[in-house]
Amino acid sequence: MRTTIRMRFALLFGGMSFLIGALLLAIVHLVVQLSLGPLPQETGALMVRTPEGQWVSRKDVLRFGYEEGIQRIYLADTLHAVRLWGAVALIVTTVIAGAAGWWAAGRTLRPARTVTLAARRVAQSHDLAERIGYDGPYDEIKELADIFDGMLGRLARVVDGQRRFISNASHELRTPLAVNRTLVEVAVREPGAPAQVRRLGESLLLVNARHQRLVDGLLALAEGERPVLDRNRFDLADVVEHAVEQAAAEAKERGVTVHSTPECAPTAGDAALVERLAQNLVENAIRHNQRDGEAWVTTRRCGDMVELVVGNTGAAVPPGEIEAIFQPFRRLHGDRLDSERGSGLGLSIARAIAAAHGGTITAERRDQGGLTITVRLPCEE
Repeated sequence: MRTTIRMRFALLFGGMSFLIGALLLAIVHLVVQLSLGPLPQETGALMVRTPEGQWVSRKDVLRFGYEEGIQRIYLADTLHAVRLWGAVALIVTTVIAGAAGWWAAGRTLRPARTVTLAARRVAQSHDLAERIGYDGPYDEIKELADIFDGMLGRLARVVDGQRRFISNASHELRTPLAVNRTLVEVAVREPGAPAQVRRLGESLLLVNARHQRLVDGLLALAEGERPVLDRNRFDLADVVEHAVEQAAAEAKERGVTVHSTPECAPTAGDAALVERLAQNLVENAIRHNQRDGEAWVTTRRCGDMVELVVGNTGAAVPPGEIEAIFQPFRRLHGDRLDSERGSGLGLSIARAIAAAHGGTITAERRDQGGLTITVRLPCEE
């Protein structure tokens, strides 16, 4: 069972009170016993020995007025009362101390709960611009909150710098790629161009197309990692249906049958980014499939979430590579050279877009081969 600091604080209060009270009770018991005199061993709770050496009951002692017996009964009853009421007082004070510890811990840890709630809000918002902003007295909690805010500020600057670098580099690379493509196309289509030049030009165009997809993927990844601030409502089914239509030609070319059954799935966010997510998943289901294979695309509402589920009949996926395929530039079986299957950024972009919308994406192996990928986004009526 999970124990909180508040619970441990209360138990510590109660335990310390019990130990101190038990020690105090033992001292009081010893002092009273020494003050009243020793209690003979043969003196019991029910029988008392008279000066004549006879054993009589407490009732007879009191009735006949044996002085020494009465003293011994008084001594025994006094020590018994000290033990009994001392134990009762010990239990009561322990309970009171535990309750006081619970109250004191709650009052002491209230600023910590405030900081925890603020930190959880910052972590769940995916917006590094947010801060805890604790304005309490300058103590350990205030110092911790300020350190956390400072760390968030430095982290935000680093992440923003990386995103700007990726975005700027990607934009700068687009121009030379476009120029190279134009020059190669002109050379290939030149009348009287040798066959060797045409074959070389076609190879260069394929390489150029792969580089173009890589640049576009980096731009999409940089954009997808930014939190979505302008959220508009849309139906995920419409977005997915459009993505399936765009991939229909490629599916027909590869002989893959796509079964699309979109159901109403209202959500909110950036529809263009979510369409890119759906497009990446559908394209992966087609490209990483077997000849004359099948793919299934569906949307549905599930409680307070909406789901996009994409499955295919591709090759069997080792269990250890399920999580690795979501990393940038990672493909199954270490494939990095097959330009027809993309740049290895599709699932990374999908995960970034899902996270920016407060959702999740998971992958599961199909027993018949291939994967089933499920995207869950918050439902918005």
